[in-house]
Amino acid sequence: MKHIITIIALIFTVNSFSQSKRERIDALKVTYITEKLDLTEKEAQQFWPIYNAYDDVTDKIKYGELKKIRREVKENATTISNERANELLDKIAIALEKLHEEEVKLNNKLKKIIPPKKIILLKIAEEDFKKRMFEEWKKRREQKRNK
Repeated sequence: MKHIITIIALIFTVNSFSQSKRERIDALKVTYITEKLDLTEKEAQQFWPIYNAYDDVTDKIKYGELKKIRREVKENATTISNERANELLDKIAIALEKLHEEEVKLNNKLKKIIPPKKIILLKIAEEDFKKRMFEEWKKRREQKRNK
Protein backbone atom coordinates (compact mmCIF):
# COMPACT_ATOMS: atom_id res chain seq x y z
CA MET A 1 0.00 0.00 0.00
CA LYS A 2 2.88 2.32 0.83
CA HIS A 3 4.19 2.00 -2.72
CA ILE A 4 0.81 2.76 -4.25
CA ILE A 5 0.51 5.96 -2.20
CA THR A 6 4.07 6.93 -3.14
CA ILE A 7 3.42 6.26 -6.84
CA ILE A 8 0.22 8.31 -6.75
CA ALA A 9 2.05 11.14 -5.01
CA LEU A 10 4.88 10.99 -7.56
CA ILE A 11 2.40 11.08 -10.45
CA PHE A 12 0.78 14.07 -8.81
CA THR A 13 4.20 15.70 -8.51
CA VAL A 14 5.10 15.06 -12.16
CA ASN A 15 1.73 16.41 -13.32
CA SER A 16 2.17 19.50 -11.20
CA PHE A 17 4.99 21.07 -13.23
CA SER A 18 2.52 23.62 -14.57
CA GLN A 19 1.65 24.52 -10.99
CA SER A 20 3.42 27.01 -8.80
CA LYS A 21 6.70 26.24 -7.07
CA ARG A 22 4.85 26.21 -3.75
CA GLU A 23 2.40 23.58 -4.97
CA ARG A 24 5.25 21.42 -6.28
CA ILE A 25 7.07 21.68 -2.97
CA ASP A 26 3.88 20.76 -1.12
CA ALA A 27 3.45 17.70 -3.34
CA LEU A 28 7.03 16.63 -2.66
CA LYS A 29 6.44 17.14 1.05
CA VAL A 30 3.34 14.91 0.95
CA THR A 31 5.31 12.19 -0.80
CA TYR A 32 8.25 12.48 1.57
CA ILE A 33 6.16 12.44 4.76
CA THR A 34 3.92 9.62 3.56
CA GLU A 35 6.95 7.50 2.80
CA LYS A 36 8.79 8.29 6.04
CA LEU A 37 5.74 7.65 8.23
CA ASP A 38 4.73 4.51 6.32
CA LEU A 39 1.08 5.49 6.71
CA THR A 40 -1.58 2.88 6.07
CA GLU A 41 -4.41 3.87 3.74
CA LYS A 42 -6.73 4.41 6.71
CA GLU A 43 -4.12 6.46 8.57
CA ALA A 44 -3.41 8.58 5.49
CA GLN A 45 -7.11 9.32 4.98
CA GLN A 46 -7.38 10.64 8.52
CA PHE A 47 -3.89 12.15 8.79
CA TRP A 48 -3.76 14.43 5.74
CA PRO A 49 -6.86 16.57 6.41
CA ILE A 50 -5.66 17.21 9.97
CA TYR A 51 -2.07 17.90 8.92
CA ASN A 52 -3.11 20.13 6.00
CA ALA A 53 -5.34 22.22 8.26
CA TYR A 54 -2.43 22.58 10.71
CA ASP A 55 -0.08 23.49 7.87
CA ASP A 56 -2.49 26.15 6.57
CA VAL A 57 -2.87 27.79 9.99
CA THR A 58 0.86 27.75 10.74
CA ASP A 59 1.71 29.08 7.28
CA LYS A 60 -0.56 32.06 7.90
CA ILE A 61 1.26 32.75 11.14
CA LYS A 62 4.76 32.24 9.69
CA TYR A 63 4.25 33.90 6.32
CA GLY A 64 1.66 36.43 7.42
CA GLU A 65 2.11 37.71 10.94
CA LEU A 66 5.81 36.96 11.45
CA LYS A 67 6.79 38.01 7.94
CA LYS A 68 5.18 41.44 8.43
CA ILE A 69 7.04 41.87 11.71
CA ARG A 70 10.37 40.84 10.17
CA ARG A 71 9.84 43.23 7.27
CA GLU A 72 9.16 46.12 9.63
CA VAL A 73 12.21 45.26 11.72
CA LYS A 74 14.47 45.11 8.65
CA GLU A 75 13.15 48.37 7.23
CA ASN A 76 13.40 50.26 10.52
CA ALA A 77 16.14 48.48 12.45
CA THR A 78 18.30 51.55 12.96
CA THR A 79 15.50 54.05 13.56
CA ILE A 80 12.97 52.04 15.54
CA SER A 81 12.00 53.38 18.95
CA ASN A 82 12.30 51.27 22.06
CA GLU A 83 8.54 51.47 22.49
CA ARG A 84 7.87 50.12 18.98
CA ALA A 85 10.59 47.48 19.37
CA ASN A 86 8.89 46.33 22.56
CA GLU A 87 5.53 46.12 20.74
CA LEU A 88 7.11 44.05 17.98
CA LEU A 89 8.74 41.72 20.50
CA ASP A 90 5.33 41.20 22.10
CA LYS A 91 3.82 40.45 18.68
CA ILE A 92 6.59 37.95 17.97
CA ALA A 93 5.99 36.24 21.32
CA ILE A 94 2.25 36.01 20.62
CA ALA A 95 2.84 34.56 17.14
CA LEU A 96 5.31 32.00 18.50
CA GLU A 97 2.81 31.05 21.22
CA LYS A 98 0.18 30.51 18.51
CA LEU A 99 2.59 28.26 16.61
CA HIS A 100 3.26 26.25 19.76
CA GLU A 101 -0.46 25.95 20.52
CA GLU A 102 -1.12 24.69 17.00
CA GLU A 103 1.60 22.07 17.35
CA VAL A 104 0.13 20.87 20.65
CA LYS A 105 -3.33 20.67 19.04
CA LEU A 106 -1.87 18.73 16.10
CA ASN A 107 -0.14 16.25 18.39
CA ASN A 108 -3.32 15.68 20.39
CA LYS A 109 -5.38 15.09 17.24
CA LEU A 110 -2.77 12.81 15.70
CA LYS A 111 -2.49 10.68 18.86
CA LYS A 112 -6.05 9.55 18.15
CA ILE A 113 -5.23 8.25 14.67
CA ILE A 114 -1.56 7.24 14.51
CA PRO A 115 0.89 5.76 17.01
CA PRO A 116 3.02 8.24 19.01
CA LYS A 117 6.14 6.87 17.31
CA LYS A 118 4.80 8.04 13.94
CA ILE A 119 4.22 11.51 15.39
CA ILE A 120 7.88 11.61 16.40
CA LEU A 121 8.81 10.36 12.92
CA LEU A 122 6.69 13.19 11.49
CA LYS A 123 8.75 15.78 13.37
CA ILE A 124 11.96 14.20 12.08
CA ALA A 125 10.58 13.98 8.52
CA GLU A 126 9.54 17.65 8.57
CA GLU A 127 13.01 18.74 9.65
CA ASP A 128 14.72 16.46 7.14
CA PHE A 129 12.49 17.75 4.37
CA LYS A 130 13.31 21.37 5.25
CA LYS A 131 17.03 20.57 5.24
CA ARG A 132 16.80 18.82 1.88
CA MET A 133 14.84 21.70 0.36
CA PHE A 134 17.34 24.23 1.70
CA GLU A 135 20.25 22.20 0.34
CA GLU A 136 18.53 21.98 -3.05
CA TRP A 137 17.92 25.72 -3.02
CA LYS A 138 21.58 26.40 -2.19
CA LYS A 139 22.70 24.04 -4.94
CA ARG A 140 20.48 25.69 -7.55
CA ARG A 141 21.52 29.14 -6.45
CA GLU A 142 25.16 28.16 -6.78
CA GLN A 143 24.51 26.74 -10.25
CA LYS A 144 22.90 30.02 -11.32
CA ARG A 145 25.91 31.95 -10.07
CA ASN A 146 28.29 29.74 -12.02
CA LYS A 147 26.49 30.26 -15.34
